[in-house]
Formats: sequence, C-alpha cells, structure tokens
Amino acid sequence: MSAESKPISTMGRGLLEGLRENTGWAVGVGSLMLGIGVLSVLAPLTSAVAITVTVGVLLMIGGAGQIALALRAGVLGRGLLLVLTGAVSALVGLLLVLQPLTGIATITLFLAVYFLVSGILAVIAAFNLRPDAGWLWMLANGVVTFLLGLLIWRQWPLSGAWAIGVLFGVQLVSSGAALVVIGTAMRRALKSVAPAA
Repeated sequence: MSAESKPISTMGRGLLEGLRENTGWAVGVGSLMLGIGVLSVLAPLTSAVAITVTVGVLLMIGGAGQIALALRAGVLGRGLLLVLTGAVSALVGLLLVLQPLTGIATITLFLAVYFLVSGILAVIAAFNLRPDAGWLWMLANGVVTFLLGLLIWRQWPLSGAWAIGVLFGVQLVSSGAALVVIGTAMRRALKSVAPAA
C-alpha cells in the first residue's frame, strides 16, 4: 500500500486541514518557540527561576481552589483531607515563589532521579525488544537518558543552575523547529498546487 493510499484518521485529517489553513501561524509560533528555547539555553538559571516561580503560583492557585471548594461545599469535617491537601499545595507553592533557588535544587533532584529510572527502564525495554527493528535506538536512548540523569545527580545541587533551563530550552527548540518545518513545507505544497487550480 503506497503512502498516498493510506487512510488518514479523522483527527489527523482535521489537524492537517487546520495547519494547511494556518501555515503562517505555524511558522510564527514555531519561530517564537525557537527563540524562547534559545534564550532558555543561553540563560538557563533565569529560565529555571521563571519555571519554578510559575509552578509555585500554579500550586498556590490550585491549593486555594481546593480549600475554597471544601469550605463552599460545607464538608469541612468530611473534607478535612481536601483542606489539608490544598493547604500543603498552597504552602509548597508559596515556598517555591519565595525561595525559587531552593525550589530549583529540589526539582533538579527529582529530575535526576526521573532520568536515572527512565534510562534503566528504557534499557530493559530495549533488550526485551531485541532483535526487532529499532531496539538499538531504544537502547541508545536509555543509555543517554541514564547518563544525563547521572550527570545531573553528580553535579547536584549545582546542576540546578543549568539542567532545568537547558532541558526546557532544548524541548522548545525541538518543538518550535518541528512547527517551522511543517508550516514551511505546507506553505510550499500549497504554492505548488495553487497554479494548477
């Protein structure tokens, strides 16, 4: 079956049509993401502080919402756990906002553990897939992920100054580049079809 004759899901077709109608937006948003990603990689500590403060504010809002819900529903006795959970969320959020550097160190430690565990699991999964196609890619991904976790762990808490900002920046650069490439390719395809129409 050729690539052209493969059926496209309804969701995939909707996404393609949406991108086709908004190629300029795709390129613009992708370029913006690329720019922010590059800035994040160049100033990782500033980016990490901004991310930590944002997470803190969101935790405060979520915690306050849980407390308000418990009070409004009049379930203070039965909903004490909800109040306590909201209070803890709000308090952790407040601490992240007031002490972002301490928050960065804590988040970085969790990130290191996540990469270490994720890398080990990816290596195990790769050996379970062997000799199927792609198992070497999964193995390489697992090894790289584990080594990145080990690097962050061994440099902790100093790794907090670069890890969060750089990883966030790389993700934004990757996503932004994908949008720019897709938007540009769609624009070219539309221009090549337009004269024939």
